[in-house]
Amino acid sequence: MKILFQRFAFNRLLRIVGSLFLTMNTHAADKIIFDFQTATNSAAWQVVNDDVMGGVSASSWRLTNGAAVFQGEVSLANNGGFASVRSLNAPLDLAGGDTLVIRVRGDGRRYKFTARMDGSFDSANYQAVFTTKKDEWAEHRLPLKEFVPSFRGRVLAGEPPLAPAKVVSVGFLIADKQAGPFRLEIAWIKAATMAGR
Repeated sequence: MKILFQRFAFNRLLRIVGSLFLTMNTHAADKIIFDFQTATNSAAWQVVNDDVMGGVSASSWRLTNGAAVFQGEVSLANNGGFASVRSLNAPLDLAGGDTLVIRVRGDGRRYKFTARMDGSFDSANYQAVFTTKKDEWAEHRLPLKEFVPSFRGRVLAGEPPLAPAKVVSVGFLIADKQAGPFRLEIAWIKAATMAGR
């Protein structure tokens, strides 16, 4: 009877430990925001290039082969030098997350992932830099606390930190002061927690 009880207690302990391990590794706060492999929410994106300020950079956004493709050509003419794309304004409900994770394949150039808490065109644009490896898929974990508020290329002082519950738009920006073609493929974007690494 004693051996049977010990075995029961041991099995129960194993179940509890297993449950805790599963909980820790389930990433409860993980939330897919956009999944371009299944073409969800793909149409609700807007291209914004430096032509709004007189530049001549060009870019496009489309779905192909289970990914979104952001590509074009950056020009430094007319004081330009950037191309971007962003999701249309809508509450993204990232509450509980403290990190944004993206799965991308790039061309070796440096990009910025962007987020906004205000839907107006001239609102603060929070940015985090990531660098791609040419033709290699990679996941980039971008903690919200590292996003820097900016406006038209200038860092803003006195802005509140990026709050996940208030994010209404995310996007991609290339402004690495290098002229030439670029191509970035995106498989998905999700909110997560650092604890879920």
